[in-house]
Amino acid sequence: MRVGIGYDIHPLTDGRPLVLGGVVVPYPRGLRGHSDADVLTHALIDAMLGAAALGTIGGHFPDGDPRFAGVSSLVLLDETRRLVEDAGYRVVNVDTVIIAQEPRLQAHLGPMARTLAGRLGLDAGCVGVKATSPEGLGALGRVEGIAAQAVVLLEDRPGGISRRPAAVRGARATPGTRAHRPGPPR
Repeated sequence: MRVGIGYDIHPLTDGRPLVLGGVVVPYPRGLRGHSDADVLTHALIDAMLGAAALGTIGGHFPDGDPRFAGVSSLVLLDETRRLVEDAGYRVVNVDTVIIAQEPRLQAHLGPMARTLAGRLGLDAGCVGVKATSPEGLGALGRVEGIAAQAVVLLEDRPGGISRRPAAVRGARATPGTRAHRPGPPR
């Protein structure tokens, strides 16, 4: 099993829809970014890539690449799932938190969890989506942007073909040592 953590933050701006977890949230401002700037999905992508030791979201989907201009982050999540599965892993569960002073998100958390779960091939009960307020503190408290964090648990994919070397695939720690499970060669 492997664990990854992801974080993302984007500034709020006029003239864009607010997309979080693949769900359009009614609000007069959206997030500025190269893609749809979905901070929740971006944090999840980075957590998945980190858990599988596959790099970062910026390495796979650079913001200077015109192919990703305005793209739905759910498309990036689909590609990330493929990369993780090709590396021999599958997502077991996800826990996330959105940090936003505004808007209030409680009514949208269930649809976000179901959307993300569907893209990952998981039961909605395996995807936690929460929201919290920064209580007026800092840039997020001044409603300058929105941030998100995600934690992901991966396990070896049952029956999957791992690109990791055979000697490493079954590595187990012995007393006084730690198992080393590197990601695929680049």
